[in-house]
Amino acid sequence: NTEMAKKIAGDGEGAGHLLECRVSSAASTEQARMLAKSVISSNLVKATFFGRDANWGRVLCALGYAGVDFAPERASVRFESGAGGIELFREGAPLAFDEARAKAVLSERDIRIEVSLGAGSAEGTAWGCDLTYDYVKINGDYRT
Repeated sequence: NTEMAKKIAGDGEGAGHLLECRVSSAASTEQARMLAKSVISSNLVKATFFGRDANWGRVLCALGYAGVDFAPERASVRFESGAGGIELFREGAPLAFDEARAKAVLSERDIRIEVSLGAGSAEGTAWGCDLTYDYVKINGDYRT
């Protein structure tokens, strides 16, 4: 169930943000899901959202090591939250954006990472949370 998956992802130890990555216009559903999971699993992406940094490069990097062929020159990246959205990268090119607006978008609890690949009609979604000091402290102090 989607709602249960989102609750589990957003309730990680010390989590500050529920992150959702939606990859659209992919060649296949399997590829879209693999790419979305790669973005959500990336510690650099997680740290980016903890720091409220609109770092689209880390998203592209995570897409690049997902093991799925895609054309970066057709890719677009956008971040969205209850505070609105901000487009950062369109069809292979970085876009100028307002840092204050980006920080407002990234300060909300729930944030969506929208990736469009321009390669088909398939889509996939994955959920996770940011990487916080509390997460590291809780798990670093944990003993079995």
